[in-house]
Amino acid sequence: MQEPQILSTFGELPDPDAPAPVARALLFDACQAGVILRAVLFVEVAVAVAALFGAQDGWDWLTRLALWTGGALPAVLVWLLAACSLKRPLSRLPPPGQHAAGVALGAVAGLYGCGMLALIGLVDPAPWLACAAGGAWLSALVVAGLVLRARARTPAATTARLGELQARIRPHFLFNTLNSAIALVRAEPAKAEALLEDLSDLFRHALVDQGESVTLAQETTLAERYLSIEQVRFGERLRIQWSLDPRAANAQLPPLLLQPLVENAVKHGVEPSASGADLRISTERRSSSVVIKISNTVPGGQGVPGHGLALENVRDRLNLLHDVQGQFQAALKNGEYLVRIEIPA
Repeated sequence: MQEPQILSTFGELPDPDAPAPVARALLFDACQAGVILRAVLFVEVAVAVAALFGAQDGWDWLTRLALWTGGALPAVLVWLLAACSLKRPLSRLPPPGQHAAGVALGAVAGLYGCGMLALIGLVDPAPWLACAAGGAWLSALVVAGLVLRARARTPAATTARLGELQARIRPHFLFNTLNSAIALVRAEPAKAEALLEDLSDLFRHALVDQGESVTLAQETTLAERYLSIEQVRFGERLRIQWSLDPRAANAQLPPLLLQPLVENAVKHGVEPSASGADLRISTERRSSSVVIKISNTVPGGQGVPGHGLALENVRDRLNLLHDVQGQFQAALKNGEYLVRIEIPA
């Protein structure tokens, strides 16, 4: 018999006395669709407000807005393109350096926008200094907003991590699993060993830092481990159907995202029902996106009331990683509870 992995799990944890590695992260990732949309919208609103000053009437305001947008929109697109192209070099800079680089790129973009207006004869002479200052000021505000969002990410991730640990190491789940293993030790020792190895893997993933994201393949493997444990406990009451698309395997997810969802399905679908429940997990790649569905039948077709903390946790963490490119939906329909996640491929 192989040596059970559960005893070695804690030996793989990092030394708490060892100095933590210093890693720099990019404060503003201009390659993300959410950042692009927010930057364009923010600059357009700022231009619209600025056009109000000196406008004689609504038509005059629209004329000014169209004129200034002709310079501001190309400028913000140039800023986004430059920041995205320089993503790697910028990530190597310390935070003050990233701030300064963002502002400097804004000044250059402002000069570009001013040059565009001057080239087509809409401004003469071109207010070069005002354009550079305006570009630097607007980019400073955009970078400041993105920095605040990045700072908000840390406590959210910490809270999510604590929630994950609480869900993974709940005493009743641990005791139920160990009791199942004890019952199998004499009759089916190989099955008991496999059960403990699955439990070991769950602990390993819960206690070892995995970074910001993992692949969908890793997440489905972990969910399979969890469901293997619950299958021993519930037997025929837990009926599982997998439908996994190999083309979706490399999509990125926050770590330990799927396991709480399948745990919810077991808790609210299988546990309260004497006849058990049908649980279906599917992944599918559709063009540039990946769709993940987790559904389970519920007792009597009515949902079991809960706090919804796990779902909120998943929604928040998905939004932090993929922003507007990630979608999360959950609903009870026709006696089945369905969770649908869509992420970039």
